[in-house]
Amino acid sequence: MNRTVKIVSLSMAATVGLAGCTMGPEPERPTTAADVGERFVHASEEVTVADLPEVSPWWRTFGDETTVELVELALANNTDLRAAAARVLEAEASLKKAGGARLPQVGYGLNATEQRNSFVLPEIGRRDIESTTYSYNFNVSWQADLFGRLKRTQQSQWASLLAEEAAREAVVHAVVASVVRARVLVATAAWALDINREITRSWEATTRTVDRRYRAGVAGAVELHLARENLASARASEAVIEGALEQARLALDVLVGRRPGSAEMLPDTLPQLPDLDPVPLGLPAALLDRRPDLRRAEMQLEAATFGVGAAIANLYPDLSLTGSIGENGDTINDLDISNFVYNIVANLTGPLFTGGQRRADVAAARARAEQAAAVYAGEVLEALREVEEALVLSDTSFESFELTTERVAEARAADRLAKERYQRGVEGLLTVLETERRLRLAEQAIISNTSDVWNTRIDLFLALGGDWGTDPDPEQPEPMTSSEPLPEDESSSTRVESQTVNCQLSTVDSEKGSLCQTKPSKA
Repeated sequence: MNRTVKIVSLSMAATVGLAGCTMGPEPERPTTAADVGERFVHASEEVTVADLPEVSPWWRTFGDETTVELVELALANNTDLRAAAARVLEAEASLKKAGGARLPQVGYGLNATEQRNSFVLPEIGRRDIESTTYSYNFNVSWQADLFGRLKRTQQSQWASLLAEEAAREAVVHAVVASVVRARVLVATAAWALDINREITRSWEATTRTVDRRYRAGVAGAVELHLARENLASARASEAVIEGALEQARLALDVLVGRRPGSAEMLPDTLPQLPDLDPVPLGLPAALLDRRPDLRRAEMQLEAATFGVGAAIANLYPDLSLTGSIGENGDTINDLDISNFVYNIVANLTGPLFTGGQRRADVAAARARAEQAAAVYAGEVLEALREVEEALVLSDTSFESFELTTERVAEARAADRLAKERYQRGVEGLLTVLETERRLRLAEQAIISNTSDVWNTRIDLFLALGGDWGTDPDPEQPEPMTSSEPLPEDESSSTRVESQTVNCQLSTVDSEKGSLCQTKPSKA
């Protein structure tokens, strides 16, 4: 017993001496294209580059209560958001499992054994012996994380959890944008339907005029057939637009999580254009924290970096300590302190030759980290492109809208004058047909331009990671700051689906706390 106690004591001393020994690199945010510029290339001079407020519900800036209600419905009922939240819960469970592996494992056992032995004794003959034994025990095992393999695994799972939370937030942004786009599509389709109905009514009046002139012998049969053809074309276009409008409504129903076709008609409250005040852009480097897709890529890089440490630690020995205590006896009444039994085992195991498998695991882990770093840098470049593109299109789409508005006014004046002159017999029907065609093209262009102005503003909000130009929601509490260390056995005690974690993990250890800021999620 004294030797066993000595072995255990030496093992515990070695464990304490090696505590805090962690293998592998610490994650660092790489320098990317977002860090080398102080402003966006296509940013106008009137935008602010500092003192950005917290991200707020940017869809409220459009001034449409129906849009706000639709977004709230989607955040509560959208199936993609539910799936994303479930993935966060799965990552949370994986983190808790990784944290539990670093704690002692306690179990128990109850045994009842009945045994019969038969054997032959010299000069006595065959004899049968029956015996019954009872026992119970409690056992404890602990994996001493000498080189930080379990710690690195837990850190990797924590980074993966943050990545899934950022992915859930990215889904929130995408769903909100899809709802607003669908709302714009429904409104512009309804507008197009109203315009087409006006064109149909105009051609009905023109056809009646041509028919009267034909009966009076002033117009020929060709003019009558052309007028009827244009009237049929306008009615056909009306049917097509009605179908597209209904399709847009059905798609919107799915986005907000309700049965397609069950919603009431949306009110025509959407303004022709959104609020086009300049949006403060901030520094390009601010995108790294604002955009959830970039945070997700960075957390995936951190998880891969921690994985390198776990693979390196796997090259070194593992120390496990196990022990059990209990009692046994021939009857249940014999289970008392006089039959007390125990055992203590210290087990040190390590690889000698594995055919290079473990070193191959290290090389693969390093390659995954390099891949994650390249993906992160690529996503930063793509984010910068999206911002610059949104800035360019925001200006060009509004300029095109203004010019198209002038075009529509001139086309309407020409169409009205041509029809008046035709009724007086001064102008031919071909001129009326041409002015009508140009008016229809101009009306279609103004609808398309209006949709482009809306969508480019939505694209700008998405590219920037939210609306940086409005005050925070007054009902939203201020972010909380916590400097408490992350307990190894309670690492996932806070429900992650109700918070957005905005922090960078440097360590997950009871000896070194991490400073994180959290804010309630809108989902």
